[in-house]
Amino acid sequence: MMERFPDIEVYLASVAIDKLNAWLSEALDAPPLSPAGKGKWKTRGHHQGEAVPVLLVDKAADGFASLWFDSHHTPWHTDQECAQYAAEALQTEVRCSLGGWHPGDDPDRFWQVLPGGQERAIEWPDSGR
Repeated sequence: MMERFPDIEVYLASVAIDKLNAWLSEALDAPPLSPAGKGKWKTRGHHQGEAVPVLLVDKAADGFASLWFDSHHTPWHTDQECAQYAAEALQTEVRCSLGGWHPGDDPDRFWQVLPGGQERAIEWPDSGR
């Protein structure tokens, strides 16, 4: 069995809130995202009877929005698995970590998933924006 990450975070190139709300509703039975401060939205879904807090942060990294599931009780075992589903459901580029992060790992290496199933490792240095 695949190891479950303690939480899931993916980065979305573009966010159509209506599409994102529909996907979160389908995947986690989550109500629509609600404002949670400047550039932030949150909701709480459920998977297999467990609560799954969700946070969306607009323009978190180089114009990409961060979508964070603060639970290991998600339908996805890893960030990469979530990115694959998100790219298709939302029809946008999705990026995520290559795997669980460990000290010494290259912080600029990410996994890119495009709609249609194209995937590859990329360099994504933090520009500080």
